[in-house]
Amino acid sequence: MLKRFTLTLAVTAALLVTPTYAATVKQSSSGICHDQSSSYYERTKNFKPFSSLDACLRAGGRLPKGYSSSSSSSRNTSAPSSGYSRDQFGRGWVDTDADCQNSRHEALIAQSTGQVRFKTGRECRVTAGRWISPFTGAVIHDPSQIDIDHVVPLKWAWDHGANHWSRAQRERFANDPANLLSVEASLNRQKGAKGPDQWLPPANQCQYMLRFTRVMKTYQLKLSASEERQMAQIRSRVCK
Repeated sequence: MLKRFTLTLAVTAALLVTPTYAATVKQSSSGICHDQSSSYYERTKNFKPFSSLDACLRAGGRLPKGYSSSSSSSRNTSAPSSGYSRDQFGRGWVDTDADCQNSRHEALIAQSTGQVRFKTGRECRVTAGRWISPFTGAVIHDPSQIDIDHVVPLKWAWDHGANHWSRAQRERFANDPANLLSVEASLNRQKGAKGPDQWLPPANQCQYMLRFTRVMKTYQLKLSASEERQMAQIRSRVCK
């Protein structure tokens, strides 16, 4: 009787664990993010796991060629009624000047306070440097611990006017150096798509708020009257 009960518990535990694994987004060794809709998902055995496609893309990954937003519901879970999906802002980080360094690595190079090192071969992927997080002031040497934060999050921008932009303009916004900061991956994921009324970094809150406002105005993103009041109150509080 005890053996049967133990076996039942083991089977139940296995069933509970399986969906968690299935929901994992896999970043392959070549940096491509595969969710369950990708034809390469099951074939990708060596990978770095992420909880969502957005998290994988923020960490420097890119989408498979020909990936369709309609093929995955995971990218629309943050606001299913809004029509937002990450690939409406481009297929991850782009290499605008075709020098093999995409905008993540361009940001890492520009924001490092020390000499950067690259993966052996062409100078495409940054493997080491010295970054001072604008969110905490902490010094980081390992770029794998860094996410490139969109100061004005893509989803937030979508909800405040970017849904009316052309795809090209949304891609420019997603890769604009003025909107990119090298920060701790944990804090970037904590922030998610929140605006300043819901999230501020532990340090340098005034500088963050002013940069958010500058990017927002540059791209003519619109606030409601109540949001205008909230933003003004936040600025007056953190920028005393």
